[in-house]
Amino acid sequence: MTVFFIGAGPGDPELITVKGQRLVRTCPVILYAGSLVPEAVLSGNIAETVVNTAELDLDAIVGLLADAHAKGQDVARVHSGDPSLYGAIGEQIRRLRALDIPYEIVPGVTATAACAAALGVELTLPDVSQTVILTRYARKTSMPVGEELDDLARHRASMAIHLGVRHLASIVAVLVPHYGGDCPVAVVYRASWPDEERVIGTLDDIVGKVQATDIERTALILVGRVLEAEHFSDSTLYAKGG
Repeated sequence: MTVFFIGAGPGDPELITVKGQRLVRTCPVILYAGSLVPEAVLSGNIAETVVNTAELDLDAIVGLLADAHAKGQDVARVHSGDPSLYGAIGEQIRRLRALDIPYEIVPGVTATAACAAALGVELTLPDVSQTVILTRYARKTSMPVGEELDDLARHRASMAIHLGVRHLASIVAVLVPHYGGDCPVAVVYRASWPDEERVIGTLDDIVGKVQATDIERTALILVGRVLEAEHFSDSTLYAKGG
């Protein structure tokens, strides 16, 4: 028996991996992360037990995993995006290890990748940025020393900021001294879902543009010169004689 932590992708049910889809359709137990995972991802399953864990605490979730283990049943533990990024699987894995329950992580398409695709951009352009920083805005969860937004912004790399759209004004205030007010920024709501919404602007005007919408959560903030860069060198990958 194995617990499979499966990345369902950002929302489009066709963006789950082939392996992830196969496991969802064959595991006898499915635990999925509520409104973050569309019902279509679960289509075709033959599971005996399907549980939305949105209202369950960690003890209850681990209890369900332990029950399945005792019955010798594989579990598809379905998370949105890629489960290794803000998926809260670390605390589940720690409990599984203590209980000697085997597990496996099946990666998924990240929200950052889905947003870049929606915007039609490459996040790593020669001469512009060769680094992508994935981080979150700290409110309830403290940040380790050296990982405050101001520390990361000093690199002026392409940056994807999770869980921060409600605090966009505070984020912009931190970023402007490093990126400049004219730096492109995009706020993408529910990337790859049917109701996806994109707000594109600069650090100087993005707050007002987002305030004019109903976006309050489930949005990713992307910032960096790569979003509108026209002047950059060709890569060496396709260079003649390379």
